[in-house]
Amino acid sequence: MLFTTPTFAEEKAAEKTEQYDPKGPILEHIADSHYWHMFGEHSLPLPVILYTNKGIEVFSSHVFEHGKEEYQGNYKYALIKDKIKPVTEAGEIDTTVRVWDFSITRNVASMWMGMAILLIIFLSVKGKYKTRAGKAPKGLQSFMEPLVLFVRDEVAIPNIGHKYKKYMPLLLTMFFFILISNLLGLIPFFPGGFNLTGNIAVTIVLATITLITVNFSGNKNYWKHIFLPHIPVWLYPIMIPVEIIGIISKPFALMIRLFANITAGHIIVLSLISLIFIFNSLWMSPVSVLFVVFMDTIELLVAFLQAFIFTMLTALFIGMAVEEHHAEAH
Repeated sequence: MLFTTPTFAEEKAAEKTEQYDPKGPILEHIADSHYWHMFGEHSLPLPVILYTNKGIEVFSSHVFEHGKEEYQGNYKYALIKDKIKPVTEAGEIDTTVRVWDFSITRNVASMWMGMAILLIIFLSVKGKYKTRAGKAPKGLQSFMEPLVLFVRDEVAIPNIGHKYKKYMPLLLTMFFFILISNLLGLIPFFPGGFNLTGNIAVTIVLATITLITVNFSGNKNYWKHIFLPHIPVWLYPIMIPVEIIGIISKPFALMIRLFANITAGHIIVLSLISLIFIFNSLWMSPVSVLFVVFMDTIELLVAFLQAFIFTMLTALFIGMAVEEHHAEAH
């Protein structure tokens, strides 16, 4: 039997086919999932809750583990690009079955974790204020008080004015929820676990809350400025639609800003880590790690900055809606 030595071109072609593709791991990290990645190859399956034509169906995502591609329940389901779809016997998506997915996904689990952390922190601080009334803050209380005062003195009062107290619970909730979600996304022990504020659905909900709050808080001067602006009447057909678009575009900008900044940060960090595997060289490791540490430091700043910007702009929009009319301004 004769053995032929592969040519240089064939060796290069083989290396090219085996080249590491970072797109898969990066997209897997920033996307939602029915599994909560822990470490290495280990993942925690999460509950699947489906509402179909035959009612509610609940099972664990572990049924798709170990190469099992389909699960037989009320219907046959398959995990396609981390989305659970009803399929036919031939393995094609069954368009005749309507499925509403209410599963506890990775983002939902991380959101609950963030909420639990916030509850533990603030209930603990509340207890400290009761037991240490009139005394200087201590421990966790001394850490949280400056942040709360910062939101009050630097965000709420300058942008809303004397009516700020009414909106402080909303602003504090937004600030700390976004902050804790951003910080959880930086935990190195769960590299595939958290990208909550990098999920467009989450930022849409936050922006919608801002939209509803601003417009339900708007006084008559706010609505008069939109529908009866102080301009010549012949400009109304132009300016009124522009003002209405402005109502939507303000929270839309909040939504995109938070989503894009957090997602971009995660992609950059994972891309830098992927350089080690792309170049397939240990010499690249120190450079990659150095840049990752630098980017993580920047991401830590961005975590606080994005929470601040979202809260500040929300306060600014509320302040514009509740601002009193001053005749001397005209």
